[in-house]
Amino acid sequence: MPQYKQFPLPDTAEGLTEAEILTWHVKPGDTVKVNQIIVEIETAKAAVELPCPWAGVVTELLAEPGQTVEVGVPIITIDTDPGGAAAPAPAPVAAESNGASSGKIGEEMPGGRIATLVGYGPKSGTAKRRARKDAPAAAPAAAVVAPPAPAPVVAPPAPVVVAAPVQAPGGYVPLAKPPVRKLAKDLGVDLHALTGSGPGGVITREDVETAVSAPAAAPAQSVVDNGSRERRVPIKGVRKATAQAMVDSAFTAPHVTEFLTVDVTPMMELRARLKNAPEFRGVKLTPLAFCAKAIILAARRTPDVNATWDAAANEIVYKDYVHLGIAAATPRGLVVPKVRDADRMSLKELAIALDELATVAREGKTSPADMMNGTITITNVGVFGVDTGTPILNPGESAILALGAIRDMPWVVDGEIKIRKICQLALSFDHRVVDGQQGSQFLADVGALLAEPGIAMTY
Repeated sequence: MPQYKQFPLPDTAEGLTEAEILTWHVKPGDTVKVNQIIVEIETAKAAVELPCPWAGVVTELLAEPGQTVEVGVPIITIDTDPGGAAAPAPAPVAAESNGASSGKIGEEMPGGRIATLVGYGPKSGTAKRRARKDAPAAAPAAAVVAPPAPAPVVAPPAPVVVAAPVQAPGGYVPLAKPPVRKLAKDLGVDLHALTGSGPGGVITREDVETAVSAPAAAPAQSVVDNGSRERRVPIKGVRKATAQAMVDSAFTAPHVTEFLTVDVTPMMELRARLKNAPEFRGVKLTPLAFCAKAIILAARRTPDVNATWDAAANEIVYKDYVHLGIAAATPRGLVVPKVRDADRMSLKELAIALDELATVAREGKTSPADMMNGTITITNVGVFGVDTGTPILNPGESAILALGAIRDMPWVVDGEIKIRKICQLALSFDHRVVDGQQGSQFLADVGALLAEPGIAMTY
């Protein structure tokens, strides 16, 4: 017989509570196989494709695209035994003594009723119907005499408010002498709008002249409906997770931000030489790769920036590995995928890993696992032409470095002003873990490595 199974929304990442249905890849009636992709969802971290855990036929989609579903809620029903034999007909029940039969599934029964699957049709039991008007009266023993209905309470009529009649312009004739009327006509004054100050309410010449000299009333300012020019977007998915993470970080870790301006001309010259080297041919070697390498080297001398504050255990956790986070702007919002064990990579390997990571992030295919458990982060605001900023720590980390735009600027070299490649760095760190001296030393080391890459030989 058919076996119906419902697939609940799984927890695709640690701490996931809900996800949005993006696209269904199947529809009711489709045959599916085990591990076939059936739906794409957007979690708080990334877009994820979910495989089907069973083989069978799709019978119902329980969630619509765009709907946000909590973890554990069924999203699809699948018949895992569509070719199974039908269940045997149930034994006759007492209700059949009244002349009704159960019938086979799908057959029409006496009275026009169609037999259905157990659990999918009407509930068993005596149907409740309203008595027909022309039905014969019931036996006296079964008759129930209803008590006389109480007389309806009539509410007193509500008082009618009669609006005051509006006096038509022609129904009221202002009291004024002919010379005053002519003056009012010449000056464009409406006598209906004046209140006479003369005996018996007569409008005088002075009343007309006062009306002319009085400042005109300011026209009523038109009310602009701003609602028609506004657009509201639900807060969900990556945006919701990013907002919560930033709030948690900003109000949990005491942030300190330091800035450093660096002459990176030697780094850019080394980059130009390496791009022409056979070993780096075809490799996208960017300033971000040099900055990432500098951070990894500098963190060896200042391990505090690669540590974590564990409030629950009342400990600071120092990590002998670097999972380098790279803040990336995507169509779905900000994500921070990680380069795992970046401290074990050469400059070439790091450049390749960064290029692959950025490509996957822009396509929205970064998996939740690739965005967890980072140790330190870079945000490259320079790609937007921005010089610097005050970055907010990624939750669970103690430092984040902002790399600004590289510009041609005047710089003093050996007492002379020359045009050099100048860049600004900004380091935010958790002051619970990193002291001012340690943060300053780390930022100075990163700047020194970018200003003179040969210093790496001394590390």
